[in-house]
Amino acid sequence: MTLYKRLIATALLAAVLVAAGSAAYFRFWRAVPVATAEAVQGRVTLRVTGPGTMQARVPVTLSSRITATVARMSADVGDVVKRGQLLALLDDRDLAARRAVTGGQQEILARNLAAAQATVAKAQAELDLAQSRYRRDADLLASGFLSQASLDASIAAQHSAVAGLDNARAGLAAREAERRSLVHEVSFSDTVLSFTRITAPSDGVVIQRQTEMGATVVPGSPIFRLADPATLWIAMRVDESVVGRVTVGQPASIRLRSGEIHEGKVARIARQSDAATREIEVDVGFNTPPARFAIDQEAEVTILAGESSGIVVPVVALIRDRSGQQGVLVVSDARTVFRPVETGSADEKQVLISKGLNAGERLVSPAANFKAGMRVYPLDAVQN
Repeated sequence: MTLYKRLIATALLAAVLVAAGSAAYFRFWRAVPVATAEAVQGRVTLRVTGPGTMQARVPVTLSSRITATVARMSADVGDVVKRGQLLALLDDRDLAARRAVTGGQQEILARNLAAAQATVAKAQAELDLAQSRYRRDADLLASGFLSQASLDASIAAQHSAVAGLDNARAGLAAREAERRSLVHEVSFSDTVLSFTRITAPSDGVVIQRQTEMGATVVPGSPIFRLADPATLWIAMRVDESVVGRVTVGQPASIRLRSGEIHEGKVARIARQSDAATREIEVDVGFNTPPARFAIDQEAEVTILAGESSGIVVPVVALIRDRSGQQGVLVVSDARTVFRPVETGSADEKQVLISKGLNAGERLVSPAANFKAGMRVYPLDAVQN
């Protein structure tokens, strides 16, 4: 090896030693100022969060009950409607014509019914007359002024009058049955005719308009979908492992995809879990429904599920080592020591430490830019 190469090798070795010495100095001998926090006994609000979609508790779909052509549409998406308000009108000409036919039949039947009643009255009068003649002839026969043959004729006339009255009454009963049947038919015609008027069954907002004027609809064809803003809620999905903390009535915060934040509370907890995701639906209602909404709109829900007490530290004090294990940097003898910990509930600022840390211990916070084994001193302390 030439002298020149020896000099180069010596220079490189010196540079490496200087770098290693500097690194060792900064890590093991030079103290670095750090912000610290103390592990203390405290309380952390339990928060259960999850995604959800906006739904209506009782969505109403208005469908056609007959086959007809849409003659008029009187509402559109976003319209606020009142109960009984006309939303659409179907072509009713054929149904109106059928209703007119039954109306004419009612008039004819009314006349036939009056005629049957008159027939009964006439038969009753003939029976009264036959019975009067029979009594008179019976008296005359007893006095010897009338023959038996004449009395037999009176008896026959009385029987004939009874039969005539029975026949008249049977005719009247038949007309009455026809009248009742026609009343039902008229009622049915009126009901079917009413199906041509699509009205709002309750107050609400039109969220879908599913047909247009001129289209032909059949029974079951959807025309409108309505939702009452007062019945809106967020159907969120909660993991089975934390759903036990949730109870009906707990307060919640609802953040819509639009950025709006609304207050609410838990309204219902489902009793059927999703076998694939192991999640349960929790429905969170609004304290004040949003002015603008869309069904199936995404939202993020945070339920305040009570509080939990224990040792708490700042969330920013948590770090992970090279293996990915979670822990904190405890300050011990002016050096940082990595301490694995197990965590519990957390909020935006604090986290509950369930295992691995004692109250009163100081730790680096925030710990993102620090490692174990460093010499440190608190920012509020004076370096010696």
